[in-house]
Amino acid sequence: MLIKGYDVGPLVPGESLLVHPGFWSNYLLAMCSDGGCGERSVPEWFGEDGADVDAVSEVLFDRERWPAFRVPAEDSPGAVVIYRNLDGDYGTDYLLTHPGRSCAEQIASWDGDFSGTGLSWHELIRIADSPSLADEGVQDTPTRFLLLLPLLTDPDVPETASARLIAALTAVGAPQDTASIAAEHLLAHLTKRSRHDPTWASPLSGS
Repeated sequence: MLIKGYDVGPLVPGESLLVHPGFWSNYLLAMCSDGGCGERSVPEWFGEDGADVDAVSEVLFDRERWPAFRVPAEDSPGAVVIYRNLDGDYGTDYLLTHPGRSCAEQIASWDGDFSGTGLSWHELIRIADSPSLADEGVQDTPTRFLLLLPLLTDPDVPETASARLIAALTAVGAPQDTASIAAEHLLAHLTKRSRHDPTWASPLSGS
């Protein structure tokens, strides 16, 4: 699998992993750790357990096969999430793909903490809610939303943000009672970044 503009490692389509128990804990649990209370984050918040997490980890962090999750959008920039499995430099890279451009643009990374340019809530929703059915990748809206969630750098999310996040988590298998806990922790962590300056050019503009 090739993505022009990202020639770092051996990419493979990762979308089939999204339905495996343990994926969402691997992807989001670390971002729950700064949720503003002393409660320890656990895989059970996502309807998973430690064995699920370990099993999927072996595939997600394979140095010979780097999973890439494509989030194509209709008539607007899409995104790609890549597990960067370099020995000694594991992390997650976030790319934008712009219509009319042959090369993707890396805008952010997660290496235990976020670095790069994030998205406002409205930019994130714009991509999540605009699947391109003509392109390969993730079409399910709740899944698209959760894949993009780590890019959120907006301290002023709407009041409906929590309900939207809870609905997405339950759609991918989280129990209703623990989905609300996970959502609270995720939003507390992500909105605390406060890095999205509305005076900056949007990364979706491609400028």
